[in-house]
Amino acid sequence: QVDVAESGGGLVQAGGSLRLSCAASGPRFSINAMGWYRQAPGKQRELVATITRYGTTNYAPSVQGRFTISMTRAKDTVYLQMNNLEPEDTGVYTCNTKGGPPGGNEYDYWGQGTQVTVSS
Repeated sequence: QVDVAESGGGLVQAGGSLRLSCAASGPRFSINAMGWYRQAPGKQRELVATITRYGTTNYAPSVQGRFTISMTRAKDTVYLQMNNLEPEDTGVYTCNTKGGPPGGNEYDYWGQGTQVTVSS
């Protein structure tokens, strides 16, 4: 059983900042990458940012330069620092973890999601 626990989120005015965190844990579980996805009302879920255990990052063009994703040295927790937030950033943010048994298959694990609301 792999647990993915998210925290952070909330309501903020445009131009403000929020930080999301996500911790993944499980027996004999090796994390290869973690990331955040979001879904706005009436829209499909989209990638926000990802980071591999080697530190390679990937950002959606709409958040590049405003959001920063980072991972702890233990490689089991990821943070998403969101600055200069815009109303268009509103949505449910969900953490994704890719990993599995060392040397075994890779699986996707998802958190429950956390609401981010940016008021204009």
